[in-house]
Amino acid sequence: MKKVIVTGGLGFIGSNLISLLLKKKYSVINVDKVTYSANFYNVREFKKVANYKFIKADINDKKKLKQILNRYKPKIIFNLAAETHVDRSIDGPENFIKSNILGVFNLLEVFKKFSKNNKVCKLIHISTDEVYGDVLKGRSKEDDKYKPSSPYAASKASSDHLVSSYIRTYKIPAIITNCSNNYGPKQHPEKLIPKLIYNILNNKNLPIYGKGLNSREWIHVEDHCNALIKISEKGSIGNFYNIGSNINLNNLKITKTLINISKRKLKIGNNVKIKFVKDRPGHDLRYALNSNKIIKKLKWRPKISIFNGLEKTFDWYFKNPGYYSKLKKKDIVRRLGKSR
Repeated sequence: MKKVIVTGGLGFIGSNLISLLLKKKYSVINVDKVTYSANFYNVREFKKVANYKFIKADINDKKKLKQILNRYKPKIIFNLAAETHVDRSIDGPENFIKSNILGVFNLLEVFKKFSKNNKVCKLIHISTDEVYGDVLKGRSKEDDKYKPSSPYAASKASSDHLVSSYIRTYKIPAIITNCSNNYGPKQHPEKLIPKLIYNILNNKNLPIYGKGLNSREWIHVEDHCNALIKISEKGSIGNFYNIGSNINLNNLKITKTLINISKRKLKIGNNVKIKFVKDRPGHDLRYALNSNKIIKKLKWRPKISIFNGLEKTFDWYFKNPGYYSKLKKKDIVRRLGKSR
């Protein structure tokens, strides 16, 4: 049974990745430092699974990381430990520097030494399309220039550069992935789609930045996680891989689609109305990825259509009210990212 480590496994993408890995009979060690966005509800179904183990640890803790790697000797490390919310990074960038840059540096230092004696192990570093910045036309390719706009995007760009430099200088066996906007079950409601669903279910206004025209390429988290597993198995060391759906929708279209989905399933309250609010600073208008490389080289394609995916996502939150109850209400309803 192949042993893997997932850092940040209590979070959205990490917990969904663990679910797929366990179904594929991997042995999974979940390493998470348990921040505000971590949620044990996300892994409740794994508690009694023999080939699943949770360890509380920060990737900045080199001593603990070294102990974990030397004890379990994983074949793959999926690094998903990160601060990810743009608005939060605008209000307070420091945690993003600590987690996304210093944390990756410390992980790389430990992995550099570990991989010398464990040559079959590889590191998959998971990043974002936001490193490319505003893409008004066309789609970003793997060798395009990085132009991050927010402290969050800049911290992820920095982590990508660090990993890339360690690949070249120290010959570590690592791969970097950049994915478009994920959606699906178990996502913290500070993000657009689960926030909208929460507000629909609780008869609240639906806040949309600016005029709602900001466009994102949306991919269901299950498609993303399948791509990560494919890359870990078939990807070439030292490569970057974009992971996207090639489907862009603006925030207004996403919101109207969720309203229509909800109307088929329940009687929505009178307060469930779109409310345009002041835009956040430095808000990129459009992200879009060129994913031809992974499609052609690794024969991967997304399978879940955006509209089916949104319905499945709404259904999950509707049937899992316990998810929201495990989070602090202020982290769900508070508006962030207003600093100028």
